[in-house]
Amino acid sequence: QVRLVESGGGLVQAGDSLRLSCAASGVTFSYYVMGWFRQAPGKEREFVAGISRSGSSRYYADPVKGRFTISRDNAKDTVYLQMNSLEPEDTSVYSCAADGTNMGPSRFARAYDYWGQGTQVTVSS
Repeated sequence: QVRLVESGGGLVQAGDSLRLSCAASGVTFSYYVMGWFRQAPGKEREFVAGISRSGSSRYYADPVKGRFTISRDNAKDTVYLQMNSLEPEDTSVYSCAADGTNMGPSRFARAYDYWGQGTQVTVSS
């Protein structure tokens, strides 16, 4: 079966950095566009970043541009989200998602076929 497992979340202070990882199994990883989404309590899920199959194209939501970097290692079946200069507003559950249909990353959750359970990121002021 397909599994996406996130790790790397935690409690940090404003200005700190975290690197999230998402390990995939049960799929041919290089065939999938990968994305990161986040959802805070009482709020809608929002797109954070996406990356193409080869890693050559990246797409970011405006609130994280210049602070977050998405990358992937197809040899390790893993996608990463490097988060720098974290702010309290970044506090959310972060989930990774896989899209086996489209050629490039989408900001819409409906484009993605598989989802991980998420990892909590909490940023204190």
